[in-house]
Amino acid sequence: MEDCCESKHPDYSKLIPRINRAIGQLGGIKKMIEERRYCPEIIIQLRAVGSACQSIEIIMLQKHLESCVTHVFESNDSNSQKEKIRELTNLYKGKIAAYENSEIYE
Repeated sequence: MEDCCESKHPDYSKLIPRINRAIGQLGGIKKMIEERRYCPEIIIQLRAVGSACQSIEIIMLQKHLESCVTHVFESNDSNSQKEKIRELTNLYKGKIAAYENSEIYE
């Protein structure tokens, strides 16, 4: 992906505590699997960590739109604007593809 915002990317350091919580949740899920806990209990925890990650993703996307994408559209550089549109489209497609291409391991 191409750099945005010319000199530096937005500061996402305030998201670190959320990321640390998600890491902790994943550790708990690993332990539940190792202990062979009841499947629905594990699934509930997986959904919780998935929701936490989705929340982080939404915050990052919003900040990206407000800073990097806005900057490009204010520049009136049509090539960069098309690239940002392509970038966002690919992000969205990637999210859909992740669900379509998921595999079940036994």
